[in-house]
Amino acid sequence: MTRAIGYCRVSTAEQGESGAGLEAQEAVIRSEAAHRGWDLVGIYTDVASGKSLRRRDNLALVLGKLRDHEAEVLIVAKLDRLSRSILDFAGLLETAKSQGWSIIVLDLGVDMTTTNGELIANIMMALAQWERKLIGDRTKAGLKAIQARGTKLGRRSNVSEETLLMIRALRGSGLSWQKVADALTREGVPSAQGGVWHGATVRKLHG
Repeated sequence: MTRAIGYCRVSTAEQGESGAGLEAQEAVIRSEAAHRGWDLVGIYTDVASGKSLRRRDNLALVLGKLRDHEAEVLIVAKLDRLSRSILDFAGLLETAKSQGWSIIVLDLGVDMTTTNGELIANIMMALAQWERKLIGDRTKAGLKAIQARGTKLGRRSNVSEETLLMIRALRGSGLSWQKVADALTREGVPSAQGGVWHGATVRKLHG
């Protein structure tokens, strides 16, 4: 029998609303598992902001169980309960595919256990790869333009000059402050505090 794990996320505000948001997510997850005849081995919940992956310990636990083949399927009610962006979600899809487990996102129609659902997942991964390459091309072009102008950027805080150049290039490509921050976080560029990048921080460094 296929083993499934459910994952839910609620914000602090939603948790205060008599658990309504959590109850609704759990209900659709249980219904889907029952409909498929799957063994739902557990439902894990995090209370965390959708804008940050911090304090999402149970998500890390769930991903570890799937990696170790303690279950074959991850079920979530809505995409925004699992991932903060399409790019991040595409990364999870790629991880699932490489490790041999499946993701089902009920509100999006992504179901890696079916032919049509896997097609949607593959399209999303391809689009995310295209966007990453596009951002990379814009970054390279922006850096060349900055270097051609002979622009020199002083070092601020603990952020390297290379990072400052990247911020200028990404911003110059038309990305919003938060999109620049997301790109830096996704690429593993260290921030001054060593954590996740934020739009306000990027804007301050840009000057």
